[in-house]
Amino acid sequence: MPEIDYRDPRPIYEQLAGVFESLILSGALEKGSQMPSVRDTAARFSLNPNTVQKAFSKLEEDGFIYAVKGRGNYVAEKEPILLKKQDLFLSEFRKTVSKGKELMISEERMEKALHEEFKGGKKDND
Repeated sequence: MPEIDYRDPRPIYEQLAGVFESLILSGALEKGSQMPSVRDTAARFSLNPNTVQKAFSKLEEDGFIYAVKGRGNYVAEKEPILLKKQDLFLSEFRKTVSKGKELMISEERMEKALHEEFKGGKKDND
């Protein structure tokens, strides 16, 4: 399991939420599976339980998990997670297109590369 980076400028709860987001998006934590308890997570990462609870609240707010009173937290349905994954992908895609524009790659050449990739990954040799 990934670790918390204490040199990272992001708050610890955001880092922890990011760890669990990655595990959920990768499928390592499956839909409907129970999340580790706040207490177990706090012990695993040597964190204050309030920090873990804040991370879990963020995950719930972002649609990654849902709480069942008295039973714990569970990984949410796939559809909101898939939409989040798609949003993240499109954000990275836009950054890649911007980088291509900085490198003066024409729109036509980028479109050609995109279409070729959809057709099976032919390499652009021009």
